[in-house]
Amino acid sequence: MKDAALAELVRWVEPRLPRLIDDVYAATCDRIALYRDEKMVPRDDLHRSIAVNMRFLVNALAGTETHDDLAAPQETGSRRAHQGAPLPEVLQVYRIGCSMLWDLLVNHARLHAKPGAMDTLVDVASLLWQVTDEHAMLLTEAYRAASAELLVAQQRRRSALAEALFTGQRVFDAGPWEAGKLLGLSLDGKLAVVAAETRGLAEESLVGIEKRLTRLGIVSAWQLTPTLQAGVVSLRDEQREPMLAALREVTVTRAGVSPLYRSLVDTPRALHLARTALAGIPPGKPDVRAFNPSPLAAFLAYDPDEGGRLAEEVLGAILEQPAEERDLLLETLHAYLSHGGSTDRAAQSLHCHANTVRYRLRRIRELTGRSMTDPRAIAELVTAAQALTLNPTRRTRGSSPVPEQPGSE
Repeated sequence: MKDAALAELVRWVEPRLPRLIDDVYAATCDRIALYRDEKMVPRDDLHRSIAVNMRFLVNALAGTETHDDLAAPQETGSRRAHQGAPLPEVLQVYRIGCSMLWDLLVNHARLHAKPGAMDTLVDVASLLWQVTDEHAMLLTEAYRAASAELLVAQQRRRSALAEALFTGQRVFDAGPWEAGKLLGLSLDGKLAVVAAETRGLAEESLVGIEKRLTRLGIVSAWQLTPTLQAGVVSLRDEQREPMLAALREVTVTRAGVSPLYRSLVDTPRALHLARTALAGIPPGKPDVRAFNPSPLAAFLAYDPDEGGRLAEEVLGAILEQPAEERDLLLETLHAYLSHGGSTDRAAQSLHCHANTVRYRLRRIRELTGRSMTDPRAIAELVTAAQALTLNPTRRTRGSSPVPEQPGSE
């Protein structure tokens, strides 16, 4: 008896289904702003989807659903994910359709009450909510699966575009400017490259860094290789320190950061400088170091072997001294040069008397044969000191690291 009453109710609904579909479509456009225009979902697509899924509900009530009916919510979920429609709005359409179908059935029962009509409605309600729940689950699973595929594809594309920037390679006659635009990088702001060694084979060492930077309003694009995680970062001057802080919070290996630069064409050069900064960190020590912004440092980074030979030629006599004296003299030389040739400021940074600095400078002059008042000699000392900072392994004795100069962080 119940089955017969239910079958009769379904037969009553079927000829009224086209009108119900139109009403659900109109209500959807009225209640959900997303569907009021066709920027994401074309109107014909929305109407067709509502029609297919409303028929699915009616077929389920009649017990005549097919495999194609069950595929309807999956197809809708996948398509909406590709269109970029948010999942809550997609599910709301099905709630509207189910609610309006239920209202139609209730109104019919009230106007044409028959014995057992309420029992039939109770059965319909139970079946309708069960089918709707199954429907929503299939749609959600398909939506999430498609979204995951899209995310992976997007990440692969961004990685490929980042690689084009790092190598300077043109893709389909598109240069760095086009790649940067597709990545969302600022074309009139400043940029930096981050290079971090992986913590394992092709294993990220800066996990979640892109999202963390995004929360700071910083756009970035990353590439992962078996040994390096590298990123191009678009930022303003005042965002540099927050970026460095974010890197330090997440890094579990050594990471280097290039100086700021403006043109995307210079990205391969910036990657080299970031890797040079990384190499200056002792192996096994998780840290973030920014490359010295001095143009001289960048110049030396492109020929580290020649820089090392220059350091040995100019500072060789100092490098041959016992480790304690050698380190004191090099520390003093770096402090003196970093503070504009001021013995007083150098003494303050070294926490010693200015006369102590002067004594050490005389010792440096004796060992190197270079006067602190001769411009050419000063240039050679500055260059040699900078080269030694970039190549601390050039020391001939001891293992203490070369003191960092301002700008190296």
